Amino acid sequence: MPSAIVIGGGLAGLSAAAALGSAGFRVQVFEARPFLGGRATSFPLAPADDASELIDNCQHVLLRCCVNLLDFYGRLGVRDCIRFYREFYFIEPGGRVSTLRRGALPAPLHFTESFLRMRFLSAADKLAIARGLLALRRERTRRDDLDRITMLDWLREKRQTPRAIERFWRQVLVSAINEDVDRMAARHGFQVFWLGFLARADGYEMGVPAIPLGELYRAELWQGIGDVSLRLRAPVECMDAGGITAGGARHAANYYVCALPFERLGALGLAAPDFEHSPITGIHLWFDRPVTDLPHATLLDRTVQWMFNKKDGRYLQLVVSASRELSAKGRQEIVALALAELGEFLPRVREARLERAHVIKELRATYSAAPGTDALRPPAETSRPDLFLAGDWTRSGWPATMESAVRSGYIAAEAVTRAAGRPARFLLRDIA
Repeated sequence: MPSAIVIGGGLAGLSAAAALGSAGFRVQVFEARPFLGGRATSFPLAPADDASELIDNCQHVLLRCCVNLLDFYGRLGVRDCIRFYREFYFIEPGGRVSTLRRGALPAPLHFTESFLRMRFLSAADKLAIARGLLALRRERTRRDDLDRITMLDWLREKRQTPRAIERFWRQVLVSAINEDVDRMAARHGFQVFWLGFLARADGYEMGVPAIPLGELYRAELWQGIGDVSLRLRAPVECMDAGGITAGGARHAANYYVCALPFERLGALGLAAPDFEHSPITGIHLWFDRPVTDLPHATLLDRTVQWMFNKKDGRYLQLVVSASRELSAKGRQEIVALALAELGEFLPRVREARLERAHVIKELRATYSAAPGTDALRPPAETSRPDLFLAGDWTRSGWPATMESAVRSGYIAAEAVTRAAGRPARFLLRDIA
């Protein structure tokens, strides 16, 4: 039975391990931290307390079009732990709510009814957006400059109104890609709207894990995957042609998959791409009473972009993607900002008492999906015939998302099986 070592227990490494284990490889996963999941994980709020509540480092969601991520969850038997929502709630300052849901018409017209009823956009905004979506559908396979221009360049070219850009295009894309529209390559914006909103009527449905993220990969779930061993608190200290060193011990295998963040490649003697990072900030708030009945909502015109109701309307998690302006702010300042803004959308917040708060800054959350970056993303294969790369920053075909991470893991696993002379197919095609 051929053997493989996977370095890194994030989604990219775990998906590669699951694929290789199911293909009959003997796999060892080395992860430096005491838990799996990388940036999509959870940890105890009070590590010294065995009964401490688990919180996610940041709320991670997926869309129904994330077929490879769903396949990975299916391999671990946790696909039923993802709750899908068919409604998106947009809240304006003052509390007015608009709902986006699919109607009776077939794709790509399935949002027509609710789109026309959205009160946070004017008739001119809606006309501009409809014109833009038609152009996106027409140009997505015809233009060859979408990786050289920003999404904002394209939106201005299509004469989108300022309000349409701020309240619709930017609101969706910044959260999906973790980059602002004036920094992201247009091709990524096209991909989000095509696969998530236009190609199929159900592609937009938002999946939110119903359990802590870390529970999606817990050790007992791996028993049916194959011969996969998980080694936690086992940072890989060095790697050479003869194997790896972890915890002072040497380990060797037929094949190696390096699934570390790109900024950590240099420590193992590998060339790292010169990408810029884009941060994400998660803000956890616990109140003494329920402050909302909504399961989630996107918040317009303010710093905070999303609110997720984690428990009974009393524990909320807020998300700020591409959060560069918060990077230098302290915890108290961020919590005060979040409370002030949240009170504009949810009036009950102003009457509630904040019992506790927690702020998590992921300064290196993703690479910045800037124009020209896609061509610099490396493939799975390296100059070493036994070494392969995985990670949302590799050439996965998607921007830096959980789906991209899993796609990269499957691509790396396919490359390993080819090198071993027993090719297998793991990567699923996009829904469109």
